[in-house]
Amino acid sequence: EGAQICHAVIVHPPGGIAGGDSLSLKTAMEADAHALLTTPGAGKWYKADDMTASQSLAFTLAENAVLEWLPQATIIFDAAQALLATRVELAPSAHYAGWEIICLGRQAAGEKFSAGRLRLRTQIFRAGHPIWGEFADLRGGDALLTSPVGMNNCTVCATFLIAAGDTPAGVLEAGRAVTAQANAACGVSALPEIFTARYLGRSAHHARYYFEALWAILRPWYA
Repeated sequence: EGAQICHAVIVHPPGGIAGGDSLSLKTAMEADAHALLTTPGAGKWYKADDMTASQSLAFTLAENAVLEWLPQATIIFDAAQALLATRVELAPSAHYAGWEIICLGRQAAGEKFSAGRLRLRTQIFRAGHPIWGEFADLRGGDALLTSPVGMNNCTVCATFLIAAGDTPAGVLEAGRAVTAQANAACGVSALPEIFTARYLGRSAHHARYYFEALWAILRPWYA
């Protein structure tokens, strides 16, 4: 995209996260900067033998900065113990876009998430005030994974968040017209400070295709 937008691939050389590992990524955006960060492949969280592994993302954005965090999927192996925490600190005029695509178990190997634990924590602050807080605690084999009010037997859940102020009506309407493949559950909503899209299905690829279709609509607005 030229010199105005920094594209960076965040590489974790071992390729996977084992029990006891602790990863930390801190990114500070100066005023008027724009960066898109991604990963080269899916993050793999291995069986942990009751040892928790963690990933901490800390993003700080100065005035008029734009940060896009668009990684590949996260695969949670059976019996993994994972904690994924994201904290975003925004200046009053900064914009953030980020998605997370979670796969429970290795589907190609016929593996289910029958043991282990996944904890998710996402917090966004603007000028020091909280504008979004979301917390999840999924345990392998729990009834929530099969319940119609939970995962409903789906193996992939994904969330796309935009923190860029009020969502224009036209953008929201266009986003609602986008659908996911293979009859997966999906939808978008808008709060005063946050636009969010959700996917619940059985394919990380389909989740990404859905988010990319939304991204094409949303990016001209927030960036």
